[in-house]
Amino acid sequence: MRPLRLLTAVTGTPSPLGTRPQTPAAPVRVAPVSLSGAGGTAPAPDRPRARARLRAWAELLRVSALFTVPGDALAGAAAAGLRPGRGTALAAGASLCLYEAGMALNDWADREEDAVDRPHRPIPSGRVAPGAALAAAGALTAAGLALAARAGRPALAVASGLAATVWAYDLHLKHTKLGPAAMASARTLDLLLGATATVATMSTEGGRRGATSPARSAAALPAALALGAHTYAVTAVSRHEAHGGSTRAPMAALAGVAGIGAAVLRGRPSPGEPPRTPAERLLLPALVAAYLRTSGVPVLHAALNPSPPLTQRAVGGGIRAMIPLQAALTARAGAPLGGLAVMGLVPLARALSRKVSPT
Repeated sequence: MRPLRLLTAVTGTPSPLGTRPQTPAAPVRVAPVSLSGAGGTAPAPDRPRARARLRAWAELLRVSALFTVPGDALAGAAAAGLRPGRGTALAAGASLCLYEAGMALNDWADREEDAVDRPHRPIPSGRVAPGAALAAAGALTAAGLALAARAGRPALAVASGLAATVWAYDLHLKHTKLGPAAMASARTLDLLLGATATVATMSTEGGRRGATSPARSAAALPAALALGAHTYAVTAVSRHEAHGGSTRAPMAALAGVAGIGAAVLRGRPSPGEPPRTPAERLLLPALVAAYLRTSGVPVLHAALNPSPPLTQRAVGGGIRAMIPLQAALTARAGAPLGGLAVMGLVPLARALSRKVSPT
């Protein structure tokens, strides 16, 4: 066989002299473009990024603690001897706005400290800009005051004091000895806001302006002080949640929780209140027991072992315990259905706290 035929049999058709054999071009891959909208003309939204942004704001505002707020207004209305009304709803809305304003302002004020102790928080991790957090705090404060103003001047006066206390606490008092007292004052004013707003709107709608309004609002003071005492105890423990190591604060908080539960349980019906049914008489001890279990058990664990995780768990339990405490105060004031309605917030708060920490 000739050499040329042998070459053709092995390689195929011989190429002309002076030319290189042509190789097939590699296939070109085109990256798929995700389109949405009619006819696939709009770019698909970046859903993971939007979810991450929402989660960052949820962590900043600690939305799982929101369910501890509406009970203040309901307990205040019940302690004033009135049913919830338009003023109660306005007070609850104002309280929610002011509470979230305090959360945003808290992280803005602590951004440098959190960069060392809690770098995962939204601001030091870069997920929320400091200016955005401060702007949110200002907008929420204005919204809260606007809602309170719709309930009347007395409610606006209480809400203004509450807003001033929140800003003073976050910007300065938090790191002083007056920090727990300031936070306790804020919760006390929040319950009084519910009483004042309910009384003001009821008096206006019923044409009963005058001396009865201050007296009814003042009737809510014992309940407000009980809630404030609990807040004082929780805030004192929270000052050690980053590093732990303190047994004095959890032990004092445990004594305070027991004293508050006993005081609520000893509550007497008002002189004009109708006799309670057996079911109503059993409801109050059950609500107090729920309060003691939710707050007392984690605090006891923190007292026995003041490590940061157990101290943080005690703070979280103390925050969630505000709901059964509000329910007990509402039921003690002669509104058992209102107390049960407040307790209905417990499963919601518990479920959301598994996703977003309240502390």
